Amino acid sequence: MYRALFLSPMIPSFNMTETARFFRDVLGFAAVMDTPAYAIYKKDNLTIHILPAGKDIGQMEFYLEVDDLDGLWASIQNKVQGLKVRAPFDRDYGMREVHIEVPQTNTLLFVGQEIEK
Repeated sequence: MYRALFLSPMIPSFNMTETARFFRDVLGFAAVMDTPAYAIYKKDNLTIHILPAGKDIGQMEFYLEVDDLDGLWASIQNKVQGLKVRAPFDRDYGMREVHIEVPQTNTLLFVGQEIEK
C-alpha cells in the first residue's frame, strides 16, 4: 500500500496575481512555481496550487489548522482589509476560527486552532 504525503487544494482564480499575493503576502507562503498558467505556493509542509478559473466554477472551501490563531490574526488583520473576513471567534465544536474569502476566487478559507480544554 502507499503512504499519503499531502493533499493540496487546487484553487481556480479569476486573477492569479491577486490570489498569489494573498497567499504570499498575507499568509507567508513562498512560490515554488509561478507562471501565468499555473502556480504552486508552499509553507511548511503545505502546498496550494492556483490555476486560471473557468467561467462556471462552484464554491470551494478549505480548512487550514494553525498553532497560534490569535498571533496569526494579529499579523494579518491589517492585510485583509477590504476582503470579506470574520475575525476570530470560538465554535461549539472546540475550534477558534477566522474566515477569509480568498481574493479573486470563489473560495472560503477557514483558519482554525483547537481550543485547549
